Amino acid sequence: MLRLLSILFIFALSLSAMSDKETLNRANSFIKSSNKSKQFRAYNDFKNLYLRALMHNNSSLKYSALHGIVQSGNKLHIDVSQYEEEYKLLKPKRFYKKQVSKKKSKTKKMLRVKSSHKLKSIRWKNGRLLLTFDKQLRNNQINYFTLYDSKTKKYKYIFNIHASMLTESQALRKEGVEEIKIVQYSSNTLRLIIENNYRLKIRFKKESRTLVINILHVKKSTHLKTKHKVIPVKQFNRRKRIVIDAGHGGKDPGATGYRHYREKVVVLQIAQRLKKILRSRGYVVYMTRNSDKFVKLRNRTRFANRKNADLFISIHANAVGHKSAKKAHGLECYFLDKSRSSRAKRVSASENKADLKDMNFYGKESFLNTLNTHNIVAANKLAIDLQRSALGSLNKRFRNVKDAGVRSGPFWVLVGAQMPAVLVEVGFITNPAEARRLVNAKYQQTLALGLANGVEHYFVNNNN
Repeated sequence: MLRLLSILFIFALSLSAMSDKETLNRANSFIKSSNKSKQFRAYNDFKNLYLRALMHNNSSLKYSALHGIVQSGNKLHIDVSQYEEEYKLLKPKRFYKKQVSKKKSKTKKMLRVKSSHKLKSIRWKNGRLLLTFDKQLRNNQINYFTLYDSKTKKYKYIFNIHASMLTESQALRKEGVEEIKIVQYSSNTLRLIIENNYRLKIRFKKESRTLVINILHVKKSTHLKTKHKVIPVKQFNRRKRIVIDAGHGGKDPGATGYRHYREKVVVLQIAQRLKKILRSRGYVVYMTRNSDKFVKLRNRTRFANRKNADLFISIHANAVGHKSAKKAHGLECYFLDKSRSSRAKRVSASENKADLKDMNFYGKESFLNTLNTHNIVAANKLAIDLQRSALGSLNKRFRNVKDAGVRSGPFWVLVGAQMPAVLVEVGFITNPAEARRLVNAKYQQTLALGLANGVEHYFVNNNN
């Protein structure tokens, strides 16, 4: 306990070493960068400033921090809806009116654009894909990036467009392209995914209300020459240590859902499948429990710390009341943070209730104010990689797998971890359709494979 207090004291000193103004200037500088790592640093700087503003009741700093959280969160496609609502409700006061007045109209206009644009039509014309919206598009509404999955050997070309659809998710077809689909990725983000088993050339331009996308094939000879340049070279140490935590267990059954399926049973089965896949790939994998036994929350991360783990992944199943059981479904990932999201608070309250003593042990809110920023950023990245890969794996074999997003939350099972730590909610055990899938061996194996691929992506992108 004395050691823990010493660590917290040192961390508090490091936070106070830089003034709020300096931290704000640094965050505003990072957010302008196109580098994702710097954008993550900006996001976490703004989150830390927000916590300081709450602690010191500083309304001016709170407003600036919320503005930055919304901007950086939307760039990184992190769910910041709760912060956005609070930002809109917060009225500027006289003592910071001058610094906000010039940006105020621009900021409000930007936020309004993201929710007001609607996709009216999708069509092919002269071999080009045309997406037409009801209003003129802006450059900051379109975010394009590419991914390569070395396991499936698939190339993915992804457009995130800040808009919404008037129609349901749909698949499109083009000769020579394996899969094209468009989905409502979140409430304010439309996602177009072009997937193929060899490299394509994607060209796009904005013409008033229309996004014009030209999909060109690369000649086979060119593809073979450039193949090794595109595929990430996996030179990271495959003896990385990973601790997998199957939630609940023993006297704590977790959630009891459809047909009395128990969370503690389902998550242990998925955790064991994930363990086998990762070990087959050369990783050193430990389990906090291999059987139906109760493990205190604080002992789970203590175990990971003793093993000098590089990652900590806690697996759980979500649940809601009977009235919402048929509506609530989807997979989501959480990383540890002092979240104000009502959804995160509901989920964390359910997962935290097993061992109330642990919450007192960690000092509740005071501990969350001193979280290690580096691990928050790394855990955020890990959560995104796990979420993307799990969904990618499941969507190939199963329909209507919902992306419930990557979120932050105060999960006590993650507190104390000295490495990036993530909690995966694999689905709602209270939803009849999803519960049947969660106990299905093929679904469990496909999900575990996706999570394993997410671990691979994380280490490739964060090789250190």
